[in-house]
Amino acid sequence: MAKVKKLILVGANWEKATSILKRICESVAKDAGVEYEYRDEDWNFLLEHGEKDEFGGVNIPQVFVEYEDGEIKHILTNVLLTDRGKTDIDGMKELIAKAIGG
Repeated sequence: MAKVKKLILVGANWEKATSILKRICESVAKDAGVEYEYRDEDWNFLLEHGEKDEFGGVNIPQVFVEYEDGEIKHILTNVLLTDRGKTDIDGMKELIAKAIGG
Protein backbone atom coordinates (compact mmCIF):
# COMPACT_ATOMS: atom_id res chain seq x y z
CA MET A 1 0.00 0.00 0.00
CA ALA A 2 1.17 3.53 -0.76
CA LYS A 3 2.44 5.85 1.95
CA VAL A 4 -0.02 8.18 3.71
CA LYS A 5 0.07 11.71 2.29
CA LYS A 6 -2.52 13.44 4.45
CA LEU A 7 -5.35 13.16 6.94
CA ILE A 8 -8.58 14.83 5.79
CA LEU A 9 -11.52 15.94 7.94
CA VAL A 10 -14.74 17.00 6.25
CA GLY A 11 -16.87 18.85 8.76
CA ALA A 12 -19.07 21.84 9.36
CA ASN A 13 -18.66 24.73 11.76
CA TRP A 14 -22.24 24.28 12.97
CA GLU A 15 -21.66 20.60 13.86
CA LYS A 16 -20.35 20.16 17.42
CA ALA A 17 -18.50 16.92 16.70
CA THR A 18 -16.41 18.73 14.08
CA SER A 19 -14.56 20.77 16.72
CA ILE A 20 -13.70 17.59 18.65
CA LEU A 21 -12.44 15.82 15.54
CA LYS A 22 -10.48 18.91 14.41
CA ARG A 23 -8.41 18.83 17.60
CA ILE A 24 -7.88 15.07 17.36
CA CYS A 25 -6.96 15.08 13.65
CA GLU A 26 -4.57 18.02 14.02
CA SER A 27 -2.81 16.32 16.93
CA VAL A 28 -2.57 12.85 15.34
CA ALA A 29 -1.39 14.26 11.99
CA LYS A 30 1.28 16.36 13.70
CA ASP A 31 2.49 13.40 15.77
CA ALA A 32 2.66 11.18 12.67
CA GLY A 33 4.31 13.85 10.51
CA VAL A 34 1.59 13.88 7.86
CA GLU A 35 -0.32 16.78 6.36
CA TYR A 36 -3.76 17.65 7.77
CA GLU A 37 -6.54 19.18 5.67
CA TYR A 38 -9.91 20.48 6.85
CA ARG A 39 -12.73 20.75 4.29
CA ASP A 40 -15.75 22.76 5.39
CA GLU A 41 -19.04 21.26 4.17
CA ASP A 42 -17.47 19.65 1.10
CA TRP A 43 -20.55 17.65 0.14
CA ASN A 44 -19.14 16.65 -3.25
CA PHE A 45 -16.10 15.08 -1.59
CA LEU A 46 -18.39 13.24 0.86
CA LEU A 47 -20.62 11.97 -1.93
CA GLU A 48 -17.61 10.70 -3.86
CA HIS A 49 -15.54 9.23 -1.01
CA GLY A 50 -17.68 9.20 2.13
CA GLU A 51 -19.74 6.67 3.98
CA LYS A 52 -23.37 6.84 2.87
CA ASP A 53 -26.56 5.99 4.73
CA GLU A 54 -29.25 3.65 3.44
CA PHE A 55 -30.76 6.48 1.35
CA GLY A 56 -27.48 7.50 -0.28
CA GLY A 57 -27.04 10.55 1.93
CA VAL A 58 -23.92 11.42 3.89
CA ASN A 59 -23.32 12.41 7.50
CA ILE A 60 -20.88 15.00 8.68
CA PRO A 61 -18.14 14.94 10.01
CA GLN A 62 -16.09 12.22 8.35
CA VAL A 63 -12.35 11.46 8.46
CA PHE A 64 -10.27 10.15 5.55
CA VAL A 65 -6.70 9.22 4.71
CA GLU A 66 -5.22 10.19 1.34
CA TYR A 67 -2.29 8.12 0.09
CA GLU A 68 0.55 9.32 -2.14
CA ASP A 69 -0.92 7.37 -5.07
CA GLY A 70 -4.15 9.41 -4.79
CA GLU A 71 -6.28 6.70 -3.16
CA ILE A 72 -8.65 8.02 -0.50
CA LYS A 73 -9.84 5.76 2.30
CA HIS A 74 -12.71 6.46 4.71
CA ILE A 75 -11.70 6.11 8.38
CA LEU A 76 -14.47 7.43 10.63
CA THR A 77 -17.94 8.97 10.57
CA ASN A 78 -19.09 11.09 13.53
CA VAL A 79 -17.56 10.53 16.98
CA LEU A 80 -17.04 7.32 18.89
CA LEU A 81 -18.72 6.89 22.24
CA THR A 82 -17.65 4.92 25.29
CA ASP A 83 -19.86 2.27 26.87
CA ARG A 84 -21.12 5.04 29.16
CA GLY A 85 -22.14 7.29 26.25
CA LYS A 86 -19.26 9.75 26.63
CA THR A 87 -17.10 10.98 23.74
CA ASP A 88 -14.24 8.49 23.32
CA ILE A 89 -11.30 10.82 22.60
CA ASP A 90 -8.66 8.14 23.20
CA GLY A 91 -10.51 5.61 21.04
CA MET A 92 -10.72 8.05 18.13
CA LYS A 93 -7.05 9.03 18.47
CA GLU A 94 -6.08 5.36 18.45
CA LEU A 95 -8.30 4.52 15.45
CA ILE A 96 -7.02 7.46 13.37
CA ALA A 97 -3.38 6.93 14.37
CA LYS A 98 -3.62 3.26 13.40
CA ALA A 99 -5.14 4.23 10.03
CA ILE A 100 -2.18 6.49 9.20
CA GLY A 101 0.37 4.02 10.50
CA GLY A 102 1.11 5.75 13.79
